[in-house]
Amino acid sequence: MSVDDTQARIKARVWQAIAQTDLDVSALDKSTLESLVDLVSEAAMLDIDSEMGAVIKSAIPDDIFDDEKEDILWEGRPFLSISLQYTITDERIRITEGFLGKSRENVELIRVQDLDYSQTFSERLLNLGDITVRSHDSSDPRITLKNIKDPEAVYEILRKAVLRARKKHGFTYREEM
Repeated sequence: MSVDDTQARIKARVWQAIAQTDLDVSALDKSTLESLVDLVSEAAMLDIDSEMGAVIKSAIPDDIFDDEKEDILWEGRPFLSISLQYTITDERIRITEGFLGKSRENVELIRVQDLDYSQTFSERLLNLGDITVRSHDSSDPRITLKNIKDPEAVYEILRKAVLRARKKHGFTYREEM
């Protein structure tokens, strides 16, 4: 179920609750009432997401890249998802999918060619977005981290990690023309 579908279901339940109660909303005009329902549904979705345990690590100390062990720079999951987990380390992007059974996809940061992030209007209201990673990974050259909370911050974490990984391993990319 998508974020928009979930929000539509919440809105429908709010409208249903208003209709089933003895609450007098006749003093409110239609646009004010619709704005109120939108606000309640967005607040409910944000509260549901925070209860599901989103984690963002945004402060990255400079010395984290200096040692030989793999350090986690950011962990998170798509908004309202319990079966998909994203992890960005100083070496790779790891996507873990599944609730009972697990499958993992790894993309080494030195193989990343391009990063982009995008937000629709409704995603901007909720501070969500998608990050697209294009790489030289043979299994899946294009992956999208969907419905990420604070996508601009995560994009910057990933961009800096890619640049540091390239520098650490002495890799440079030449674009083909």
